[in-house]
Order: sequence, then C-alpha cells, then structure tokens
Amino acid sequence: VQLQASGGGLVQAGDSLRLSCAVSGRTFSGYGMAWSRQAAGEEREFVAHITWSGDSPEYSNSVLGRFTISRDNAKNTMYLQMNRLKPEDTAVYYCASGARYGSTSYTEYDLWGQGTLVTVSS
Repeated sequence: VQLQASGGGLVQAGDSLRLSCAVSGRTFSGYGMAWSRQAAGEEREFVAHITWSGDSPEYSNSVLGRFTISRDNAKNTMYLQMNRLKPEDTAVYYCASGARYGSTSYTEYDLWGQGTLVTVSS
C-alpha cells in the first residue's frame, strides 16, 4: 500500500498550487482522506479532510476559504487546491488515508504519504 504526494514547489505569495495524493494497494473509495502539514520547527497541523464519498469536507481555520480538498475515486487520487497562498503556508504537506468519514485526529489514519514541500515566498 502506498500514498504518493506530489505537486509541491516554490511559489510567490498569492499564487496557487494543486497537490495530488495517489493511492495504490487499497480500495481508495473505502476510506476517508486528509491533508496535514508541518512547518520547520512546528508541530504537525491538520489542514483538511474528506469522507470516503467526497462529502462534508472540513478545513482548518487557517486555510478555510483558500484551500479546497477533493477526490476522484475513479483515479484513486485526492487533491488539495491551494489558492491565495501565504508565506505561512510554507510546510511539508502530507496526505493520509483512514477514517471513513474523515477526522481531525491523526490516530484515525493508518497510512501516510512521504510528504511534498510547499514553499511560499513573500
């Protein structure tokens, strides 16, 4: 089973990026998915999660209104569209698979990707 996050890079404040998380080795549609992030020297922070069916996404207050989580069960892939990026969004972004109905608790996810680095310059 593997989660492969991609799409990170160096952008300027105000730009957009779309992250992807491709899942292989498990029935993608059976599990909720989430994104979290960790900035250098900081604790990991929940960003967003989505249910197995794509309903009821939830977001942290810091990204609400700017980021959109989505999934394509036919492609076994989850996405994070990040708009109006800010320097404080700079972090390694991780995707996770687990809680069927989504959760902000990391213990509810049993699989994690390796992370993709997003750097936002001011």
